Amino acid sequence: MTLRERLEWVSRMALLVFILAAAAFLSAITAMRIAIHGREVNMPNLVGKNVVEANGLLHSRGLVLRVADRLYSELPINVVVRQSPPPGMLMKVSQQAHVVLSLGQRQLQIPLLEGNSLRASRIELLRAGLQVGEVSGITTAEEPADTVIIQTPRPGGGAATPRVDVLVSEGQREAAYVMPHLVGLTEAEAQHRMDVAGLRRKVNYVSAPQWPHGAVVDQTPLAGQRIPGSITIELTVAN
Repeated sequence: MTLRERLEWVSRMALLVFILAAAAFLSAITAMRIAIHGREVNMPNLVGKNVVEANGLLHSRGLVLRVADRLYSELPINVVVRQSPPPGMLMKVSQQAHVVLSLGQRQLQIPLLEGNSLRASRIELLRAGLQVGEVSGITTAEEPADTVIIQTPRPGGGAATPRVDVLVSEGQREAAYVMPHLVGLTEAEAQHRMDVAGLRRKVNYVSAPQWPHGAVVDQTPLAGQRIPGSITIELTVAN
């Protein structure tokens, strides 16, 4: 075998070895990628499922359930409220899924508020871990103003919500009048009209030569305005 033939043979052998090595390397990479991806699964949706069902779903995919916390919620006891990682995420087999389980609805004892003032009711609810919800008012002469008449939920029972709605007395409706026209009347006539209506007044005297002595020259409020019965009418009288 000549030198040239030997060199050609060595070259062919080297090329063959390179091809075989490259094929082996690619096969190893492909097998590794298949093995890695073969151990990954999708994270299922666990929210709303009880702990036994959630654990079974995870176990069927080679995942492990871990209870991270428990809290009060509207969901039944031992139902998954939150999960981590979220549904659909790729997980490696044997990884843990963290869940928060429901303790159910917290049953709170409602204190008696009816007959108490709104302020006292707020304090009583705070002591019980509750708070005042919607406050409605009603005009009534049967209960003093700011007194709780009705509460929801009723006292003594349990409730899932920390809020208690109350209906509060606004007291007796105050009488209202239409302010009469008093300007031009004598002081005695104006005071008589206010006495009949039960209105209070305050009289100021001023020097007004153009007006008859003792005549009402101004009034507050003005005639025609709607006024409450507790208001004090101011009259200005010519002196």
